[in-house]
Amino acid sequence: MSLLPGVRSATVDTDRLRMHYVESGPDDGTPIVMVHGNLSTGRFYEHLLPALPLSYQVIAPDMRGFGDTEPVPLDATRGLADWADDTHALLCALGITEPPHLVGWSTGGAAIARYAMNRPVASLTFIDPVSPYGFGGTHRDGTPCFADFAGSGGGTANPEVVARLAAGDDSADSPFCIRSIMRAAYWAPTHSEPADREDLLVAEVLKTLTGDDGYPGDATASENWPGTAPGSRGILNALSPKYCNWADIVDLEEKPPIMWTHGDADVVVADGSAWDLGTLGAAGEVPGWPGADAFPAQPMVSQIGDVLGRYVEAGGSVRTEIFAGSGHGPIFDARDRWLAVFIDFLTSLKTP
Repeated sequence: MSLLPGVRSATVDTDRLRMHYVESGPDDGTPIVMVHGNLSTGRFYEHLLPALPLSYQVIAPDMRGFGDTEPVPLDATRGLADWADDTHALLCALGITEPPHLVGWSTGGAAIARYAMNRPVASLTFIDPVSPYGFGGTHRDGTPCFADFAGSGGGTANPEVVARLAAGDDSADSPFCIRSIMRAAYWAPTHSEPADREDLLVAEVLKTLTGDDGYPGDATASENWPGTAPGSRGILNALSPKYCNWADIVDLEEKPPIMWTHGDADVVVADGSAWDLGTLGAAGEVPGWPGADAFPAQPMVSQIGDVLGRYVEAGGSVRTEIFAGSGHGPIFDARDRWLAVFIDFLTSLKTP
């Protein structure tokens, strides 16, 4: 599928890896960088770019392990720091020195928070971000259910999903096909992407680097339920609470303005995510669940709210926008409203 009017595609060599990205706007515009989530690419943002003001240079890269960016390994022990450093390297390669406005969807939320912990940014916009305490296996205060962080990481992936990704399955023949997963979880069930657009997004996800260095990553055997703990490579380990923690954003001396956008029908990032082993164990779908005291469903949205509340108490600014009826991606099922809110947020930050 060809690019939308006004959207360009390019590849550049950085000092870390070769990165592909789509972009819009002038080269000297105020930079916005949109970081996608797990099992997606920069083109998941493409439909937003033509509607953004022409005063912005908007860049949506394919992150390490996804899309047309060089398929290099991800060091999970750094959490999402590889993605943050890759984003900075891309801006350096493009000669952009102005602090960017950063947008992060899902996994991308942890990456932009990590970026802001080390470098100045103009603002942070979270779209249903992963919890500040990673994905899976923590109590509300972020403490792990088990000392080895069992129940998170690469070993928690459904092997059939991985096999179908590796085989390039673009059908909807099974709930484990990426097309079926997108329809069930990426947006609300009441929403349908146009057929050609859905085909494009499926094809983009099927470019994913699968295996120990990409999706899902490696795993470590555990004596704790459900018998698997994080490894050290690949995206699901980078999302494990063993390595992924952006709660320290509260301690930033210079606190960028934050906007948190969330679909209240999200089944991925939720207080009781449909993908969380605590939820699945309670439903009897993973044998041997030790009970809610030992391994509760992770209260992901509450954790986000807690950390951002502390950010405000520490002197930061947070705007919260809840999208009623939206799923994990209000940028899809509430596109026009999300764009209006985002543009209004950007406009409010401009110096009078």
